[in-house]
Amino acid sequence: MTSIRVVVMVVMATVVVFALTERPICVQGRNIHHSGDQLASRKNVSCILVFGDSSVDPGNNNHLNTSFKANFPPYGKNLANGQCTGRFTNGRLPTDMTAESLGIKKMIPAFLDPKLKKEDLLTGISFASSASGYDNLTAQLTDMHNEGATRLVVVGLPPLGCMPLVRTVSGSTRCVGSFNSAAFLMNSKIQDKLAALRSSLRMKIGYEDIYSLFERARKFPKEYGFTETSKGCVGSGEIELGDTCKGQTTCKDPSKYMFWDSVHPTEKMYKIISDDVTRLVKRHILI
Repeated sequence: MTSIRVVVMVVMATVVVFALTERPICVQGRNIHHSGDQLASRKNVSCILVFGDSSVDPGNNNHLNTSFKANFPPYGKNLANGQCTGRFTNGRLPTDMTAESLGIKKMIPAFLDPKLKKEDLLTGISFASSASGYDNLTAQLTDMHNEGATRLVVVGLPPLGCMPLVRTVSGSTRCVGSFNSAAFLMNSKIQDKLAALRSSLRMKIGYEDIYSLFERARKFPKEYGFTETSKGCVGSGEIELGDTCKGQTTCKDPSKYMFWDSVHPTEKMYKIISDDVTRLVKRHILI
């Protein structure tokens, strides 16, 4: 039981960072993409860089010696032709949809993908990796600033105690308070640190409060089109994660579920997150 809890914390308790930049890595990529509303190009943002964990890993772990992979069914079930790209969900990730909303590209590729093209490097890539960590947020954000990132979005942690796997291994029918308290405390510390960084680095840094977003969707599921918020769509919905999803059946309509496996959200929930991030970017970052 203890080992499963540790896995959940490692997989999901990692800060996600979007870096919107025009130099020096991505400056040549400006105006390459011509779909979407083109807001990003009008604001001199040529690419999006993503750092984080399995919630935004588009397939980097496919090329690493690790057991944390999602390049097999039923992952990717609702992507075109049921592609198993390595995304830990049934479709696209929030970073994919945010990039499309900003007119940059439809899907963010994995940095380790051997099929990666030069054009991908110029318009946006993801360095995210499942089960990775983010040890020193201040140092990492400072390094990004020094490399030319002027606009950042930092995504906090969701209510970890409400994940189906955590509830199952804890033997609880309700969200586990200790996990939620830990996530809430970390989010508070992140926000305090970002306030200091905004001043010292003079950067536009947005904070996406997905903790509150998850809580609203859980408490008022009908407003978001959900009928199931306590179990995942795969298998029993209580313990399936990664390899244990292989060969499992899935629910009839994933859009009615908040979670895909017992830890990761469905594309529907990711779309809700993406829409919120996009609003944040448009109102407070790209101004």
